Amino acid sequence: MGMPHVGQQIRELRKVRQLTVRGLADRVSISVSLLEKFEAGSRTPTAGLLANLARALGVGPDRLTGQPYMNGAESEDQVQAVIPELRRVLLTYDNPDDLQAAARPLPVLAAEMDLISEMRQNGQYVPMGPLLPGVLTELTHAALTARDDRERREAYWWLARGYRATNSLAHKLGYHDLSLTAVERVHWAADRSGDSLMQVTAAYLKAGAMVRMGSFSSARRLLEGLMVEVDRIQPENSYTDQALAVSGALLLKLAMVEVRDGHPERAWERLAEARETAALLRDDSMHYEMSFGPTNVRIHEVATLIDSGDTEQALARLREWGAEQDRTEWELPSGIARERASHHHIDVAAARLTEGDRRGAFADLATARGISPVHTRFHPTTRHVTGALVRLDRTQDEALAAFARWTGA
Repeated sequence: MGMPHVGQQIRELRKVRQLTVRGLADRVSISVSLLEKFEAGSRTPTAGLLANLARALGVGPDRLTGQPYMNGAESEDQVQAVIPELRRVLLTYDNPDDLQAAARPLPVLAAEMDLISEMRQNGQYVPMGPLLPGVLTELTHAALTARDDRERREAYWWLARGYRATNSLAHKLGYHDLSLTAVERVHWAADRSGDSLMQVTAAYLKAGAMVRMGSFSSARRLLEGLMVEVDRIQPENSYTDQALAVSGALLLKLAMVEVRDGHPERAWERLAEARETAALLRDDSMHYEMSFGPTNVRIHEVATLIDSGDTEQALARLREWGAEQDRTEWELPSGIARERASHHHIDVAAARLTEGDRRGAFADLATARGISPVHTRFHPTTRHVTGALVRLDRTQDEALAAFARWTGA
């Protein structure tokens, strides 16, 4: 086994803070027996509960998850080698280093950023990472030396997308300080793009960072304000598809805020609104890189049930939707972004573990790996679930052991 599992980190910090098991359980409103299962490593906390535990222990969530992970994966994949260069680019965002040659034309840079955005959505961080520093620097020069306002705003618009990809890379690899800086840079570029929906998108990313840190009330206020802003710039009776996608994504994020803050009933209200919004789009969409539509609403319904502790109902919902497809369980459509799909299977794996279906949990992790290997490998829940499966394994399953070595669990 590799690094200490999340339960060991919780127990160690609890003792450092001189808290009893009951004392910590009371602080986060869970039972003593559940906390004991977390500390023993036989159960894994949901994302919302992990944020609350970290806050109660006076640390960031990454202290409990042990991110960023250094288990040999970075030398094999070279996916982390770009991090120092990205730090330099983020530091010099408004005063970039000189270029060795003239920046490529804006249409060429835009085409490369489209490719990077597609890689981001599919969790292809290994080929994406090395492209980012150069194209960010070139886009910055293009913006600062633009011939007119239109060209300048367009360069900043593409730059905002580049910083969004940087945020995603940093967050997924566990460099949360770098991720937060990247979010601020998205804001900076979006404000200069003059695109109101891009500005809303930037603030949406900031709300996501707040959720991960357990700042639920701040995230709620920000997201509710953004809903008002979308209404202001897109009157309800004339919403464009782009505005519908952004509005739907805001509603889904609000649903996750509510369930993680202990208000599942409010989460279901937001999901009902999101379902109505998705019906107006009719199909899954990817405007402003917001994965939104009927499929993503269902994914969030399952995630809401899991985060609220109703894993049995979450799995029942998958069977119910599967029946509509003449399948045993619901299968995602092939067009859904790979990162979104792998995330779903990782969540479901955690739910199966909770329900005692260890074989099914491992199968979902294997499915997630097949869809988006790097995203799966660096996701904290993958490690938590894999570690628990190994600890509970009495058969010395070699396939499971190999998977654990691959993740570093």
